[in-house]
Amino acid sequence: MLNRLPADERRAQLVESAMGIAERGGISSVTIRAVAENAGVSLGVVHYCFDSKEALVAAMGESLVVQLSQALGFAFGQAQSEEQHGGLRGLREVLHSGITAMWPIIEATPNRQLLTYEITAYGLRQQAAGAELAGVIADMQYRTMDAQAVDFLEQSAAHTGTKWTEPVAHIARFALAVIDGIVLRWLVDRDSEGVIAELDDLVQMITGKAVEL
Repeated sequence: MLNRLPADERRAQLVESAMGIAERGGISSVTIRAVAENAGVSLGVVHYCFDSKEALVAAMGESLVVQLSQALGFAFGQAQSEEQHGGLRGLREVLHSGITAMWPIIEATPNRQLLTYEITAYGLRQQAAGAELAGVIADMQYRTMDAQAVDFLEQSAAHTGTKWTEPVAHIARFALAVIDGIVLRWLVDRDSEGVIAELDDLVQMITGKAVEL
């Protein structure tokens, strides 16, 4: 007999089931029937929790945003807890620690990283077709990353006695756009040594946008 889970737990279970399917076969392989079979529940259970594939994919996007936010928060928090110098040298050190601390998390989950790009593209295509719910996915993903990055940059500057010479939101957007490209390129060629050099270059560029107080 099927265990009766609270609604939130059942939705989370189905989202994880859908993400497992998508990691193996892409968003096109996610269907209500496939999710039901993978989760070991009836079609009715999936339809009760999600009235369409778009709603399910939107929930997948939300889950990935939460996971990404937690990973960024962990990496950035770890960097700021380390002993650092002050001034621009200290800023460079804390930026390097925070940005490179993200990499093992990314490298350990290549299929999930690829899935974030797929969901973003899917959401944008659905938005262009008039599906407002799907269009929210990409916006939410980037707004969450922006907020985490801005907080990290502001705290890093305060911690090292430096200040930014440009709006922090612009610097965060630039840094995340570069990281986005680095991750996508790595998914293609898996050149981890190249990634480390590229992240070092990014840290140098970002540090160049700050001055000592």
